[in-house]
Amino acid sequence: MPSSTAKTEKPANGSRATDPSISEMEAQIETLKAEIAKLTAQVQSSGEKSLEALKSIAQEGATQMRAKGEAAVQGLKSEASDIEGEIVARVREKPVTSLAIAAGVGFLFALLTRR
Repeated sequence: MPSSTAKTEKPANGSRATDPSISEMEAQIETLKAEIAKLTAQVQSSGEKSLEALKSIAQEGATQMRAKGEAAVQGLKSEASDIEGEIVARVREKPVTSLAIAAGVGFLFALLTRR
């Protein structure tokens, strides 16, 4: 029976028992708010670092693509120059044949554009 009297006494002291628990809960809430603020700051910092890393990777990729593009353009220019040199050499070797070929190509082009 003593245990039942202890249970009946707690509700009588209910105001005293709830005050410490409310203040404890408020303290826990404040602690949670502080922890959430820290986590938010950490996530924001992590996001900023990830963004900077992605920007760096994108810039490196763009630089590499630009270099590859410039190399391809230089290669095409070199090939075009070589072809031009070959054409000039053949025209100098056989000017009459080159003139006949040019006239034939011009005639075919004229036929195609007429239609």
